[in-house]
Amino acid sequence: MKDVRVASVQFNHRANDKSYNLSIITQYVERAAHNQVEIIAFPEMCITGYWHVSKLNQSQIRALAERVPEGESCQRLIALSAKHNISIGAGLIEIDDAGKLYNSYVMAMPNGQLAKHRKLHTFVSQYMESGSEYTVFDTPHGCRVGILICWDNNLVENVRITALKGADILIAPHQTGGCHSRSPHAMGLIDTQLWHNRHQDQETIRAEMQGPKGRQWLMRWLPARAHDNGMFVIFSNGIGVDMDEVRTGNAMVLDPYGQIISETDSIDDDMIVADLKAELLDMCTGRRWIRGRRPALYHPLTVEGDELSPFHARFSEQA
Repeated sequence: MKDVRVASVQFNHRANDKSYNLSIITQYVERAAHNQVEIIAFPEMCITGYWHVSKLNQSQIRALAERVPEGESCQRLIALSAKHNISIGAGLIEIDDAGKLYNSYVMAMPNGQLAKHRKLHTFVSQYMESGSEYTVFDTPHGCRVGILICWDNNLVENVRITALKGADILIAPHQTGGCHSRSPHAMGLIDTQLWHNRHQDQETIRAEMQGPKGRQWLMRWLPARAHDNGMFVIFSNGIGVDMDEVRTGNAMVLDPYGQIISETDSIDDDMIVADLKAELLDMCTGRRWIRGRRPALYHPLTVEGDELSPFHARFSEQA
């Protein structure tokens, strides 16, 4: 891997308003290019909108969906990437040749290539499918990148497999924080009125976003994904009201030791920039641990069991 400058963006998308959302993406890409950024990451489904999709019927979701890479949004990202010589990652709803719908994330690169990841654990709508492949690819920037979307990152096996496929950098787009959870020590709902009143009372909403419902929850597990697997992690998230929930932002970039290189505590749209130093990778703890693996011992990981029954069939992003 070569040293590379990256950016992560948090922004409050508008449901069903691809034109507005793409205009925000364009503004941040232009700003990032001015700062010599080579890779920029935007949140999960930020082009189409996210949580409102849980209330849409199948025909309404199809109306939002696009082909990849033929769709208008992908073509705009490809053109924007070429214009500014920057790789751009953003999320949308994909429809394939068979009419199946996916929560997908694309990375448009300035050499004209486009990589795509379909979320492995999709639950926002019963009408959308889950992907079945890991996504790791080479970029024109001298680094190898993997993509896992939101809940994909919660399952440690997904991140480890992405590392084993050679990813130097993990792009981790989310729409999370401020979510309802059945667990008493996970996230919790944030009063949407606090967001609407944020300019009059910044500290109350910031405390909610930085506390157990947001950043403190991330800090329990996100640094471990970077540290244990020896990868840089670019975390991008929505912020603000998303239908009836408040996303908590906190865009950040972590190094392969799980240390935060750059982050924001902004309560509005924001972008952070970080320089990733390749020299950190080779002897980082996670890569040394991976070199000590004994795969012959791990057969139980590939066999489905009772999966902590009685909760086997019950999973949610807030678990």
